[in-house]
Parts: sequence; structure tokens; C-alpha cells
Amino acid sequence: MDFLRPAGWEEALAAKAAHPTAVPIAGGTDVMVEINFDHRRPEYLMDLGRVAELSEWEVGDRSVRLGASVPYTKIMEYLRAELPGLALAAHTVASPQIRNRGSVGGNLGTASPAGDAHPALLAAGAEVEAVSVRGTRMIPIDDFYTGVKRNALAPDELIRAVHVKKADGPQQFSKVGTRNAMVIAVCAFGLALHPETRTVRTGIGSAAPTPVRATAAEEFLDAALEEGGFWDSGKTITPAVARQFAQLCSAACNPIDDVRGTAAYRRHAVGVMARRTLTWTWESYRTAARKGEAA
Repeated sequence: MDFLRPAGWEEALAAKAAHPTAVPIAGGTDVMVEINFDHRRPEYLMDLGRVAELSEWEVGDRSVRLGASVPYTKIMEYLRAELPGLALAAHTVASPQIRNRGSVGGNLGTASPAGDAHPALLAAGAEVEAVSVRGTRMIPIDDFYTGVKRNALAPDELIRAVHVKKADGPQQFSKVGTRNAMVIAVCAFGLALHPETRTVRTGIGSAAPTPVRATAAEEFLDAALEEGGFWDSGKTITPAVARQFAQLCSAACNPIDDVRGTAAYRRHAVGVMARRTLTWTWESYRTAARKGEAA
């Protein structure tokens, strides 16, 4: 195995173009586990640790540009207001040591369906900035996951950043695991309310071959909230609406049985998490609306 260590971004792109099979490594929290267990033996390993710009972020008017190597701890500490769903997901990632090293860019590169960042990115409506010596393209998060641990990156592309829309409403993240610490998700669920467009987005992890959205559930809830006047009135969502939303989220799953849980359990757990996160996010929306009226 040859080790590549580019000193900057342009050098990294050139190295990736010359060696398309090179596996990028920054935090190494996924890649090194696979190498240590001999599940992967790449011809080239490319260390991106010296590419400083990958560890930077920028808060714009409408979105946050998150460098691919920004660690989870920075998201939790500095971006909780702008990216609440992603910050909640970051808080559940493994141990403090791994949160200090692991990043959203690494999660996307690995593209494991159990990656904690994916449900929050899907719910928020993120875009992945993929770059090669040929140029830059923006990949909508909905199009990024192409299969089990596969993504839409071309062989010569690297993830430079993730662009995530700033929250315009409450967001939530929920995760079920087999223990409380260092847990790999049995299943996970993200939900974001978007009052500006009066829409809802979801994200489901570890309950299908790829991270997925429950689009039928979103469409049902969008219609129910609009037709029932919920956005304007701020009234409590009825149990029937919450129950139907949960059932449609469960139906969006395509899970497997494995050592962490059965397919039936995953479907059930996603439904429970969907109902609970809807309750939590809507109550946050109602509380904010009441405070706005009082002001």
C-alpha cells in the first residue's frame, strides 16, 4: 500500500486524478477500521490532513458550507443553531475521541446506510460539492447514495464540502442502538420542518440498502398540515395524522435481519421514532409561533 500526502487541495486533486483508486483518509474512523480488519486493502491511501481548507466552514445567508473534514465536535459547538438536526446527530456519534476526528465528509465517502449524518442531511436538503481536475459539480443529497456503501462520486472526484440549508424551523434526530455508548445505529430517523415552504423532509438510516427519505409520508403530512390549517393555527397535530405519518415512514423502509436487529424491529422502531420526532418538532414550532405572536 502506497501512502500519498498532498500538501494542498490542488495537489490532492492531481493525486486523485493520477490514482483514481486512492482512498482518501482524514479522520480515519471508518477507513482504518476496514483496513485493520482486512476488509479493505487499497493500493493507495491518500491522507488529506494537510489540506487546511477542508477543516473550515462558512455560514452564509441561506446555508452553511461545511468543509469535508470539519469534525463532529465543531458542528456541535459552533453550528447548533444553524444546523440543529445535524448537531443532534453528531452528538450520538460514538465516543468523544471519534467525534473529534470523524466528519460528515467521511460519512458521505463511506456511504454506509448506518452513518449518523445521513438522516439529518436528507431532512435538511443538503448538497455535496464534488471536485476533480475536470471541475466542480453539486450533487443533491437525494442523488448521492447509489447502493450499499456506494455513492455518486466519480473515481477522480473528492468531496470538498457539504452545503446544508440553514434551519428555518425545528429539526430532530432519533437513533436506536444496542447500547448507549459507541453505538452503531440499528435504525435512525431525522425530521425537519420547513415553514418557509410549508414542507416536511425526512431521513431514514440503517433501514434500507441506502439512507432514504420517506417521500410518501412527507407528501401525506404536507397535505394534512396545509388542509388542516395547522401551519397558521399552530394547533396540535391529531393522533390520526401522527399515526398515519408513522405508518408511511415504516413502509418506506426496506431493512434486513442482522446481528443488530431484525427487519420487523427496524420497521417498528422507525415508525415509533417518526411519531415521536413529529411530536417534538411540531411542539417546538408551536412554542416558537406563540412566542412570535406574544412579541
